[in-house]
Amino acid sequence: MRVLKIAAVSAAAVMVLAACGEAPDEETTEGGDNAATETDDVAEDTEAAGPDNSDFKACMISDAGGFDDQSFNQAAHSGLTAARDSLGITIADAESNSDAEFAPNIDAMVQQDCNFVIGAGFLLEDAIQAAAEANPDTNFGLVDSGFSDENFAPVEIENAKPILFNTSEAAFLAGYLAAGMTETDKVATFGGLPIPSVQIFMDGFSDGINKYNEDNGTAVELLGWDKEAQNGSFANSFDDQSQGAALGEQFISQGADIIMPVAGPVGLGTASVAEGTDTKLIWVDLDGFETTEYGDLILTSVLKEIGSAVEGAITETVEGSFTNEPFVGTLENGGVALAPFHDFEDAVPQELKDKLAEYEEMIISGELVIESPNAP
Repeated sequence: MRVLKIAAVSAAAVMVLAACGEAPDEETTEGGDNAATETDDVAEDTEAAGPDNSDFKACMISDAGGFDDQSFNQAAHSGLTAARDSLGITIADAESNSDAEFAPNIDAMVQQDCNFVIGAGFLLEDAIQAAAEANPDTNFGLVDSGFSDENFAPVEIENAKPILFNTSEAAFLAGYLAAGMTETDKVATFGGLPIPSVQIFMDGFSDGINKYNEDNGTAVELLGWDKEAQNGSFANSFDDQSQGAALGEQFISQGADIIMPVAGPVGLGTASVAEGTDTKLIWVDLDGFETTEYGDLILTSVLKEIGSAVEGAITETVEGSFTNEPFVGTLENGGVALAPFHDFEDAVPQELKDKLAEYEEMIISGELVIESPNAP
């Protein structure tokens, strides 16, 4: 498994803009300004209709953007609450405003006697790894990253489970779709931060566009990402929507009529400037048609079934079958997918739909392999 630290990839950014966080609005406990909000109330019908595992506590720490980001953190948190409802467990969570809050928030969870502590995002790698090594009797999970040593070599930690996704597979389909739907022969993408879990989307998107061009003799251009050079446009933020607006305006002015932001709620800024134009969006992580107010702009979404993966990891731990073996979501196991076209269902030609279905089956069978230097 290829694991990179952010310091090793930060030079990939072409555009580096300031980042900021979002404070939680729940009550907090010791461990930092935003540490460990505890949710002991189980859904009303859980105890009567399902198991009672209220003595088991699963806890989660967010990355910047908070648990209502309509994207990555929200997806992860949905798995935590789903596990509470289905298993009758107790949960607690903490939102992080900055990297400096990761370790205190994790420590607060450990002090609350959490049985399973999950970090939502690549940036929590160091803090989760340190906590796992210091607390061998507590199980840990990390979404979107594995673990590595000081030389960036992959390492296994007995009590820590990576939860990973090969999103390049679904993003390939999104790129092929975008190339088939553009009317300007220009599409675009940008990331929140230059990290593997972001760049893997952009890699697959690029490959899908290139495959469409190869199949059809077209020359659709991708703005914002050069896969070969691993170089492109980044907002350096997962929550500053003004940067999403600025990048969106830039791409629209350059002629792009389909944009895929890989930046959580930063993409809402892009949607705000796309509104009223002919520009469409491709959302990521969750189905943006359902989670944002910009459904009429969203052609499709590249789905990461983070919630299901988180719920599955919690279930294994509750059942006593925790393992540090990484979970890797793929098209084959349903861990990644392309969302429905919703309002654009009738606009997508049947021939294009058939080709997408064909390539999906080829990827699942292994006949077509989507390669990315950022793949897990």
